[in-house]
Amino acid sequence: MQSITAEIKQMAQPLLEKHGFYLVDIEYVKEGANWYLRLYIDKPAGIDIEECALFNQELSDKLDEQAPDLIPNAYFLEVSSPGAERPLKTEQDLQRAVGKYIHVSLYQKQQQQKIFEGVLLDYDSQYLRLRQHQNNKFSEIELARKNIAAMRLAIEF
Repeated sequence: MQSITAEIKQMAQPLLEKHGFYLVDIEYVKEGANWYLRLYIDKPAGIDIEECALFNQELSDKLDEQAPDLIPNAYFLEVSSPGAERPLKTEQDLQRAVGKYIHVSLYQKQQQQKIFEGVLLDYDSQYLRLRQHQNNKFSEIELARKNIAAMRLAIEF
């Protein structure tokens, strides 16, 4: 599976660059009886459904040209935006998230909690630094990256 996604990623890269898009994530998974090849794409100003459809068609055409087939079984190709609360998995994701409101889940409690939300101020290989707003006060907190289970963009209410 990993070799399939790696090959698709390599195949998609020129198409992404052509349109000024970047790949957020790719997955090839079986759900029930069906296989799905999903690509999540974006661009700095955000991506719309027409751009996803255009990229889907171009990638589909390119996949159809492959002989032998890169993917050995029938599958559904899905191309979409990663969404407003997209996961933050890579260093590039973190870099783009600086100054934005994020949600962080920890493996172990820190200050009696496992969930933190705030503006990502900065980060390094060891820590993230967030600015939180609680009880009408702003505070900063450092979270050890080794204790982070998951991170995503969040919508601030």
